[in-house]
Amino acid sequence: MVAVVDCPTCGKKVEWTEANKYRPFCSKRCADVDLSRWLKGSYAIPAVELDDPDDAAPEDEDQDIRR
Repeated sequence: MVAVVDCPTCGKKVEWTEANKYRPFCSKRCADVDLSRWLKGSYAIPAVELDDPDDAAPEDEDQDIRR
């Protein structure tokens, strides 16, 4: 049995076989459209900004100075 997936670009049903060299896309055009979206920054993986530990003064040092 051959797996059938949806083309990520247009939604067309695509057979997942070695004969389909553009899988998971249905065509070179859909693959190129997807690549273009990545290159333009249309797709982005969300990131969480972490505080830089070097920017904050450690609390222990502040307490030692007051003594």
